[in-house]
Amino acid sequence: MPKPRLDGCKCSISGCTDPHECLHRPPASEEVRIAWLNFIFHGNVPSSVRKVLFVCAKHFKDECFTNLRQYREGLAERLRLIEGSVPTEYGGDGHTSKVRSTPRTQKPSFISAGCQTKPQICAVGTQLSWRTLRPHTRSIGIQSAATVRSVAVGPSRRLLPVPFPSTPLRSFKEAKRPRLEFEEQDISTRSANPDSSYHSAQPVTASTDSSWLSPTAATSSYEDAKFIVFEKCLLSLFETCPACTRDCDVQSRRRGTLLTVEQLCPHCRFFRRWNSQPIIRSTPVGDLHLSAAVHFCGESFEKTRKVFDAMRLKTHTDDVFRRHVSSYLEPAIIHSWNAKQCTALQSLTEEDQVIIGGDMCADSPGHSAKYGCYSVMNMQRNQIIDIQLVQSNKVGGSNHMEKEGLRRSLELLEGSGVKVESIITERRPRVQKFLSEREMKHYYDVRQMAKGLSKKLHRLGKDSDCGQVKKWHKSIINHLYWCAVGCASGAEKVSRWKSILNHIQDIHIHSDPAFPKCLHRTRVSKDPNKWFKPGTAALKRLERVLTTKRFLRDVENLSPHYQTSSLESFHNELLRSAPKDAFLPFTGRLCRYVYSLTLGLL
Repeated sequence: MPKPRLDGCKCSISGCTDPHECLHRPPASEEVRIAWLNFIFHGNVPSSVRKVLFVCAKHFKDECFTNLRQYREGLAERLRLIEGSVPTEYGGDGHTSKVRSTPRTQKPSFISAGCQTKPQICAVGTQLSWRTLRPHTRSIGIQSAATVRSVAVGPSRRLLPVPFPSTPLRSFKEAKRPRLEFEEQDISTRSANPDSSYHSAQPVTASTDSSWLSPTAATSSYEDAKFIVFEKCLLSLFETCPACTRDCDVQSRRRGTLLTVEQLCPHCRFFRRWNSQPIIRSTPVGDLHLSAAVHFCGESFEKTRKVFDAMRLKTHTDDVFRRHVSSYLEPAIIHSWNAKQCTALQSLTEEDQVIIGGDMCADSPGHSAKYGCYSVMNMQRNQIIDIQLVQSNKVGGSNHMEKEGLRRSLELLEGSGVKVESIITERRPRVQKFLSEREMKHYYDVRQMAKGLSKKLHRLGKDSDCGQVKKWHKSIINHLYWCAVGCASGAEKVSRWKSILNHIQDIHIHSDPAFPKCLHRTRVSKDPNKWFKPGTAALKRLERVLTTKRFLRDVENLSPHYQTSSLESFHNELLRSAPKDAFLPFTGRLCRYVYSLTLGLL
């Protein structure tokens, strides 16, 4: 397991002058530990070895790490080794790896100082010459060049998708069981093995799929259609030999959604291997497509697997799904979002004044939220320009998540050179204080204020002596929207808002010079009982609700042009990809939020 870099700890391999920051200790398994010690001490393991040894990540191949892409993208702090990995690379420190038994094609030769003779190039592992170890290209069985012809498609060579190599082929040997993670190149080159006893005049059945003949023929794109095929129907296609039309031995193996079928004719020794889907770097493409579809649609792999199990459809495991997400999908999402965000910020730097809106969406209601997603939108373009995912225990509680998300977003915009004219948010005391300290023009969303006022009027209207409030509930809320949009200054907004107290008493001339009279036409009400009488308890209680000191101060800062309703709609879309009842880690939740942006939801 990788350990963080500690003071005084260094790589135990002699000559490693520039060690990697990730250090790894030898595993507990005795067999693997011996291999590590042989590598560390270059095959000369002393009788007594100190207990603590380290090998840096520079001495391992890229295939030995499970989170290499995450580490390179900055999503992981340290590299993690695959269980059973052994160091094989000495790097550029002058040493040569002793675990390789195959010699290099261009290896420098040296002259012995004692005998002044030129030694023969030998392999370190076997001490045999390269002439002996090189591959032989002649058939052992007949000692002649094999005829290059596809027995699956007939005698004509023009039917082959790509030409075969001009060198003779080896005689047929029964195929060994391939490794669990095999390469597409290996499968294709071992597909066709014509026997020397076969004659071109023999009858041949209809041509089968030629993807087993060429590596390029097996390549597939995401747009290719997929079908549900029953196992018996598929295996029946391989029961008859295409060369001699007799029965064949068929063996099938499954790995995830990949099905590999090997067909061997015991009579003419015809052999081929067929894969149900392409393989890229030992990863079946179908498994990767399925993991991407589940992750990008915001679904749970456990629920998807239940559907597959009900139909007896074969699929990969949850561990494979998580490995696909962490190794391929999440780094691709982060990279795509960073590129699009840089383009959006670059275009905003060319504008003189930018109006932004901010709002936060928590993963759970109340004060028990663990994560909070703070989104910033360019209100003039209706475009999301930044997302900040904040963890509550990192900022001192869920009450501080919104302020921290806003602070990070503003620092990003300022660092990118974006000139922010004003910002529109909800009416939060911590946010108000933070923006006033930065001397930024701050507006409040009208809908959020109207929502809070509506709750207070609803509770007040339930009292027996305040029944008239129910009749004016809708009109008071509409009056708040009218004050925000139809006024040029904050003082005029407050004057218009206070005029509602005279209006509900059927008084339409006001003493405030900023708004001397109502703008509506004189009308006769059909319900004279709806007007409030001066000095009543209902009027006094309603006045205390509408004219508090804080409420009047916030009315003055109501947003006159843009509102954050678009941000709230975006947060509703986020719940589809990352539901509140689903447990997701930090990186997984962030990537699902970011992917919602890449789909162009807004």
